[in-house]
Amino acid sequence: MSLLAIDDFSVEIGSGSNAVRIVDGVSLSIDKGETLGLVGESGCGKTLTAMSSIGLLPAGTSCSVTGSVRFSGMELTQADDRQLRQLWGNRIGVVFQNPMTSLNPALTIGFQLTEVLLLHQSLSADEARMQVLRMLDRVGLQQPQQRLLQYPHELSGGQRQRIMIAMALMCRPDLLIADEPTTALDVTLQLQIMLLLRALRDEMGLGVLLITHDLGLVAEFCDRVVVMYAGRIVEMAPVQNIFKQPLHPYTIGLLNSVIHMGTPKQNDLPIIDGMASNPKDRKEGCAFFDRCKYAMPKCRDYTPTLTDWKNSSVACWNPQS
Repeated sequence: MSLLAIDDFSVEIGSGSNAVRIVDGVSLSIDKGETLGLVGESGCGKTLTAMSSIGLLPAGTSCSVTGSVRFSGMELTQADDRQLRQLWGNRIGVVFQNPMTSLNPALTIGFQLTEVLLLHQSLSADEARMQVLRMLDRVGLQQPQQRLLQYPHELSGGQRQRIMIAMALMCRPDLLIADEPTTALDVTLQLQIMLLLRALRDEMGLGVLLITHDLGLVAEFCDRVVVMYAGRIVEMAPVQNIFKQPLHPYTIGLLNSVIHMGTPKQNDLPIIDGMASNPKDRKEGCAFFDRCKYAMPKCRDYTPTLTDWKNSSVACWNPQS
């Protein structure tokens, strides 16, 4: 049984005639000890898929979901707030995209970290503090005792990111969702953070969902990759297949848009022509039709479904090989 199994999952934002389907029929799974990369351009539904699947959306969001999300056999779409709160921070850890806005600027680091343990585990304040210090040391944060007394604005971006990782892993969860965990960090610090996540994954047997734009991180740290476009999965494959033999034209476009060291200098950066379609204007057919140089008339009229193809899965009427 998969640690997390999402099946035919759709999300609509808004209500009535104003409802817009942002995530459309997503199915994926994550096993223990596995890192699944979720990639695609901004606005394709990566973060919304992850957060809505575990019921973690901003209060007041008008949202409806359909489909199934099972975490260790528990159906999350039917879970109430009390059941979900028992999972958040405890069995499911989340590293949010921006550590500066994810940490409370009015509370010390020590208060925010110990709160996680006091909420989910039967520990005294002293026991919680000692466990926090051990975790801060584990994530490579220097002078951990001093950090407990500081506020988020007193720390660097890399220090705040390590604190977010420590907070997400404090209760030794089964699943870690890392949403752009290296955003705005320099490349050296990016490597340190990702090596840390991999070491902790191997040590704890975590399942990791890595949401990112960085295909370099995907190539280095993921086992499988899911490519999303316009709220749908267009390709799913082991990481080697994605880079050696991409099938969907959108995946090919993403890979061609990456600058590699040693390539001749060019005047123009390779791009994918056109713009992503507005979810409000979504019609039948492939959402990538207007931007695809391999498109056929069938692509405009019929929506492709995810189909097994050469050890991968692709939603395309004309997959490239």
